[in-house]
Amino acid sequence: MKKLICFFTLCLACSFGIKTYAQTPAEGAYYTSFDGTKIYYEVKGEGFPVVMLHGFTGTAQGWKNGALYGDLLKEGYKVILLDMRGNGHSDKPHTDAGYNNDAEAKDVMGLVTSLGIKKYNVVGYSRGSIITSRVMVLDKRVHKAVMGGMGADYTNPNWERRIHAWKALAGDTTLHDVDDMMVWINKNPFDKVALAMQQKHQPSTSPAELAKVKIPVLLIDGTEDTTNGDVNDLKKLIPTATMAAVPGDHNSAGKTIQFSNAIIHFLK
Repeated sequence: MKKLICFFTLCLACSFGIKTYAQTPAEGAYYTSFDGTKIYYEVKGEGFPVVMLHGFTGTAQGWKNGALYGDLLKEGYKVILLDMRGNGHSDKPHTDAGYNNDAEAKDVMGLVTSLGIKKYNVVGYSRGSIITSRVMVLDKRVHKAVMGGMGADYTNPNWERRIHAWKALAGDTTLHDVDDMMVWINKNPFDKVALAMQQKHQPSTSPAELAKVKIPVLLIDGTEDTTNGDVNDLKKLIPTATMAAVPGDHNSAGKTIQFSNAIIHFLK
C-alpha cells in the first residue's frame, strides 16, 4: 500500500504537465475520433513521426517540461503530442463507452491515420506506457515503442492500484491508501468523473499478447522508481525488449537528459 501512496504522490505531482491545464490551445488542432470525441493534438517537425503519450492527469504540454521533446525536434523527428481523452483540452466523456474497448489506443491510431502517417514510433510514460502497450500490439504501423516508468503490474486486469484509484475517484472514502491521490486531485480542477472512468477501464495487455510483439521495445525506468512493478518482470514478457536505467524516481526520471539520450539512441 505504501507504494500506491508513493505512486500517486509522485506521478500526480508532476506527471508531465498537470500545471498546464489552463493554457490556451494556440499551437494545436482537434481530431474527431471514432465516437465523436474531440482530441487535442500538436504536430511539430518534418521527419520520422514520434507520438508521445502522457501519464495520468497529464497533458501534451507536460512533455515540454523535460529534455526529450526538444531533443527529438533537434534530431529531426516529427513530434506528435496529444491530450488523451479525459485530459487537458480534449473532450472528457462521462460514460463507460467513452473509455472501454481500447478507446484511447483507437484515438492514437485514428489520429495517425488522419495525418497520413504510414510508420511511426510511440513513446509513453507511466499510464501513457499502458496505452503505448495497447497501440504496439494493435497497430502494425508502429516501428519502435518506448515504455517509461512501467513494470509488469499493469498486465494484471485486477491490479489493486487501478481498482482502488477508480473506486476512490468514484466516491469510495474507505480506501485510505489513495488518500494522497485524492487530496491532490481535489486541489485541482480535474474532471474526476473522467479520471474515474480512465482508471475503471484502464486496459491491461496480456502476457500472451506481449509474447507476440516483434518490434523493438525500450523499457526505461528511473533507478529509484518502484511504483509500477518490476521492469525486469516486464522485460521477460516482451521478447524484443531492451532495458535502460536512468537517474531519478517516477517523478523526475522522465525529465532528465539521460532519459532523453537513451530514447534518442534507441530510436536511431
